[in-house]
Amino acid sequence: RNVVIRNARIEPKDAFWNTDNVTVYDSELSGEYLGWHSRNLRLVRCRISGTQPLCYCEGLVMEDCEMADDADLAFEDSSLEATVNSCITSVKNPRTGSIRAAGIGETIIDGNVLAPADCRIVTEAGC
Repeated sequence: RNVVIRNARIEPKDAFWNTDNVTVYDSELSGEYLGWHSRNLRLVRCRISGTQPLCYCEGLVMEDCEMADDADLAFEDSSLEATVNSCITSVKNPRTGSIRAAGIGETIIDGNVLAPADCRIVTEAGC
């Protein structure tokens, strides 16, 4: 809770699970299930890798981040405001907020998306 991290390389599975009010600057975050069930996680100029990142987040903010090719099925059931300066391999059922990315390979919105199911997705170009 209430932590600021700068210039780190974090590689464990489940990093930032159930955290509150964590801000990470200029760091590499790698590992599956990154940030699940976090509240008010803020990532600034970070590089994200690993499957199913940033799902079940409440109040996720991403500013000028990059996502690696293996960062797939991102943002399931999350409320977020994200600016991603790279392509995102896949996004699955984001709940609300907005995602701005260079491109998204696959967007999955199916019958499991939770209300309000109004996440706005904007891409700059194709992947």
